[in-house]
Amino acid sequence: QVQLVESGGGLVQAGGSLRLSCAASGRTFSSYRMGWFRQAPGKEREFVAIITWSGGNTYYADSVKGRFTISRDNAKNTVYLQMNSLKPEDTAVYYCAARTAQWGPVTMPNGYDYWGQGTQVTVSS
Repeated sequence: QVQLVESGGGLVQAGGSLRLSCAASGRTFSSYRMGWFRQAPGKEREFVAIITWSGGNTYYADSVKGRFTISRDNAKNTVYLQMNSLKPEDTAVYYCAARTAQWGPVTMPNGYDYWGQGTQVTVSS
C-alpha cells in the first residue's frame, strides 16, 4: 500500500517554472514506477511523465518533452516534476501515481495502482 501526497502547485505566469513534489508513504516506494498525470477541466486525465524505480529511465509526453523533468529520491520517498517554460495550456490538476506493473502501456491511467489527491497548477498568459 502506498499513499501519495502532492505539493508545489500554484499560480505562475507563462514562461515561469514550478517544481511539484510527491511524497510517498510505505517501505516499498523504490519498487514502484512513478508517473505524473494532469487533468484540465472538461478533459480526460493525460499522461505527463514516468520514471523507473532506479531513476535511470524516463519517458515524457510530447507536449512536455524538453520543458519538464521527472526525477526521484528514493531515500526521501519523493518524486519530483520540474516544470519550465510553462504555457497556459499546462494549466491543470497534476497527479502523481504509482505503478507496479512492469509491462503494458504506461500512458494510460488504468495502468497505475495508487494516486495522490492532486495539486492545481495555473499558468496565466
